[in-house]
Amino acid sequence: MTFNKIFILGAGAIGSVVGALLSKKNDVTLIGNRAHMEAVKSKGLLVSSDVNVTFRLGADTQIREIPEGTLIFLTTKANDSEKAVEGISGLLRKDTVILVLQNGLQNEEIVKQAVPHKVKILRGITNMAAEFFKPGKIKYWTGGTVIEHDSAAEEIAAIMNNSGLKANVSENIKKEVWSKVVLNSVINPLTAIFRVKNCEISTQLLAEVRCQIIRECVQVGNAEGVTFPKDLEKGIGKEIMSYTNYSSMCQDIMRGKRTEIDFLNGKIVELGARHHIPTPVNETMVHLVKFLEEKHELPRKN
Repeated sequence: MTFNKIFILGAGAIGSVVGALLSKKNDVTLIGNRAHMEAVKSKGLLVSSDVNVTFRLGADTQIREIPEGTLIFLTTKANDSEKAVEGISGLLRKDTVILVLQNGLQNEEIVKQAVPHKVKILRGITNMAAEFFKPGKIKYWTGGTVIEHDSAAEEIAAIMNNSGLKANVSENIKKEVWSKVVLNSVINPLTAIFRVKNCEISTQLLAEVRCQIIRECVQVGNAEGVTFPKDLEKGIGKEIMSYTNYSSMCQDIMRGKRTEIDFLNGKIVELGARHHIPTPVNETMVHLVKFLEEKHELPRKN
């Protein structure tokens, strides 16, 4: 399969970085909010990591036409998936491929239900981190991306690797997604509540809270047929220490935006109830983050 066009649907922090790097060798258009897209069109997209690079690439507020051989990276917040794909459902072609590259559980199921056409929908997960400074300016930290096994996935991974993005294909995407969910269920709510960088929650004072979140996630994951390494708690604790960025949830709270708590700790609580597994610490995280959202009077679907 050859992709002639790539759209980044939901070009926030991560999506903008993915799109920028892919644009070095591909025809890419970012789709995002008006202020960010206007900044990209007028001045380019400034991406900072080890060095600062300004990328010139397409930018728009919506997908207006989908040509043959189109790959769509869905990088919206999980809450916005349904609305985003319903908006393009009438434009989709049989050879269109959608890669759901988001945090959270069961995201791809929402997309499949919202898209009546038989387009290929793949699940992916990334360990890249990014911060949205202001329209037209993003900072990122490198990390690998994993895509569920499929013939199209091999091509997507090759395109990403050729553009400087580390990617590979997994035979067990469910395990990959769950591993990231456990990590995010620790990092995101705690950093959002305290409004600190990820590494700051590695303090010993929060060790028991971190461990309880992980243990509840593991119990629910096991009930869902997922196995985890025995040293998971130690591994996550060590991993967090190296993360010097603000989590996406922390950034959302600081900017007064709705978070993805329902797709992280909220899903652990939901699935825990289905399997009759108590998840009191994850449930507490959900309530605390939702309190912060309501403090800013943020809308939420019931």
